[in-house]
Amino acid sequence: MKNRLKVLRAERDWTQGDLADALGISRQSVNAIETGKYDPSLPLAFRIADLFGVPIEAIFMRD
Repeated sequence: MKNRLKVLRAERDWTQGDLADALGISRQSVNAIETGKYDPSLPLAFRIADLFGVPIEAIFMRD
């Protein structure tokens, strides 16, 4: 699944580690999501959307 996570993170000047800490996941998980190697669970996708204050559809798109 394609996503805008890296762009949203960069807009806030956050590192992958910063985002990982905010979400309670590993930096490696953030990297895997950003590169499309891992699709987050629905609860994690909602946490990500809530953190950025946007709907899930504004972050994650179908391929």
